Amino acid sequence: MSSLAVQKVPSAAGATGAARSRPPLRSRVALVPTITLLLGAIYCLLPVAWVVIASTKSGRELFSTFTFLPGSGFADNIKDLNAYRDGVYWKWMGNSALYAGLGALLSTCVSAFSGYALATYRFRGRESMFNILLAGVLMPPIILAIPQYLLLAKADLTDSYWSVLLPQILSPYGVYLARIYAAAAVPSDVVEAGRMDGASEWRIFTRIALPMMIPGLVTVFLFQFVAVWNNFLLPYIMLSDDEKFPITLGLFTLLEQGSNQPALYTLVITGAFLAVIPLVALFLVIQRFWSLDLLSGAVKS
Repeated sequence: MSSLAVQKVPSAAGATGAARSRPPLRSRVALVPTITLLLGAIYCLLPVAWVVIASTKSGRELFSTFTFLPGSGFADNIKDLNAYRDGVYWKWMGNSALYAGLGALLSTCVSAFSGYALATYRFRGRESMFNILLAGVLMPPIILAIPQYLLLAKADLTDSYWSVLLPQILSPYGVYLARIYAAAAVPSDVVEAGRMDGASEWRIFTRIALPMMIPGLVTVFLFQFVAVWNNFLLPYIMLSDDEKFPITLGLFTLLEQGSNQPALYTLVITGAFLAVIPLVALFLVIQRFWSLDLLSGAVKS
């Protein structure tokens, strides 16, 4: 009996050691989202890596060398891109900066006013208006492109800078984000305190509510800037003068011509690489404005 008991002790200890060496179920489950995110990152970054590497290749190297092997023609590609039609590429880049910068700024202002009003004031039809706004968020932009073209054609604004800017000013998604953020970031007690102190509604918005909403409005600006910068369909429908083209439409015309002139493919790839740089730079510059302290604006003001 005693010998049997002695023999059972090592086996129990071995089982305990094996259980300790095996990772717990929770940590194994936690690896699933990590692996999923890594796969998603690879899926998103692989085309970017291809564009960066392909922009360094000459026309001959582009079709004859290994896909992810860097080339030696980046400087020549930049020089050819600058020389193409007297530098029309940079005109397209300037147009995109105008459309995206001014359009995102105006859209952010409209979103701030609308979102704050929907979150703060109580009036008849507020919830119905917000539901209509949600329907606008779910509506694909392609559905609105033709009606917008017909409306602007009636006003004789097609083929102008305004034909691209005006439809971008009102963003249902931007208003939705501003409304949600204002409801969370601007306490009603702070607004009521400002009213009791005799502050006007405009002063309450600009000096109290707006500083609290800055992190959310930065997000709205970034989303709208990227959306306008990457927009292709609206300029394609509205514009016919290639001097007013944004970078997306300009690169599309180069790509179409590449079927007859293969040398233009290197210009398209190099231009696409350069077009990504402003978006990355913008994100790096404005990310410092994001803050988790929703009440920091009220303290500073």
